[in-house]
Amino acid sequence: MSELTYPLARQRPFDPPDELAELRQQAPIHRMTYADGHQGWLVTGYAAARAVLADPRFSNRPERMHPPIPARLDLTKEMREQFRVPPGFFLRMDAPEHTRFRKLLTGQFTVRRMKQLEPRIEEIAEACLDQMAASDKPVDLVQAFALPIPSLVICELLGVPYEDRDQFQNDTKVLVNLETKAVDAIAAMQRVSAYLYGLIQRKRAKPDDDLLSGLVESGELNDEELTGVAFLLLVAGHETTANMLGLGTYALLTNPDQLALMRDDPSTVDNGVEELLRYLTIIHLGPIRNALADVEIEGRLIKEGETVTISLGTVNRDPERFPGGDRLDVTRPAGSHLTFGHGIHQCLGQQLARVEMRIGYPALLRRFPGLRLAVPPEEVPMRSDMSIYGVHSLPVTW
Repeated sequence: MSELTYPLARQRPFDPPDELAELRQQAPIHRMTYADGHQGWLVTGYAAARAVLADPRFSNRPERMHPPIPARLDLTKEMREQFRVPPGFFLRMDAPEHTRFRKLLTGQFTVRRMKQLEPRIEEIAEACLDQMAASDKPVDLVQAFALPIPSLVICELLGVPYEDRDQFQNDTKVLVNLETKAVDAIAAMQRVSAYLYGLIQRKRAKPDDDLLSGLVESGELNDEELTGVAFLLLVAGHETTANMLGLGTYALLTNPDQLALMRDDPSTVDNGVEELLRYLTIIHLGPIRNALADVEIEGRLIKEGETVTISLGTVNRDPERFPGGDRLDVTRPAGSHLTFGHGIHQCLGQQLARVEMRIGYPALLRRFPGLRLAVPPEEVPMRSDMSIYGVHSLPVTW
């Protein structure tokens, strides 16, 4: 399908594009043409996706990819240098560089450490719900609930002043918007980096009991590397879970039988969170890898230097792995979805995201048992223009 471009428009808010499901029926991996005209590959099958993500012969370094990441065709040569991955932004590194940074942080995001955060996350969620209950209806659930919870949690964990949130949240929106001009994205990246660099300097002078202060005091990283690590954790720590809380609530409100299970039966919550992660798959674009050597995947020869894009939303609906996967079923046995990735780049903060959702969804649904959309479902504005999918806003009442 040489004319295929990506991402494609969705026909329905919770489902991947129909064209990709049709491609998956034909084969798990396909030729595609990227926006700059070069030929690459699109993966739509579950087994093929796991194989690519687990294979060290596929690189995650953006300079190896065509087009570079972010895939902005308006980048000049000079802009590309400004848009380079900052030191410490280990998501875009391969081993052994990636391993060095990952090891420093793994102990901060264990299941045990996240369990210790549960009481504080519960306090934050209840405070948001209290304020929501006191507000005039309708309420935008994104601004009142979905965004504040992960933002406040990650700010407290890292040691970022929450009162500065408007600055980094606005710049994050610019960075994940697929329609942002390159010059604006560069400016947003530089503003966030400058802010975090200054924060690192303050922590070096006056450390506190937080993750960034601990990294500063360890002496393992220089200030530029610390800034890159902080950039990645701050952006990923609020952008992804916020969109899952918003989009997941929208999905439950339009599937009232599933909502009732999540609200009334505590035994469904853990499975329900995994099912929402699988069913919704908010990673709208990618992940993307580049072959470091000739690699055969599912009978297809991917040549050295070729780019491979994985459609996670389509992969997570593969009927060979998830029978009936186009249906939301919060009682479905949990696990095995690829929403958090696979291999060495599997999401570092996935346990934190799970805790926030396991607390957030039931707390919201039990506080407001009559929660419902305040607009027709088709009027909910979707984040089709963003690399992280979700809803721009979610007007609700009760």
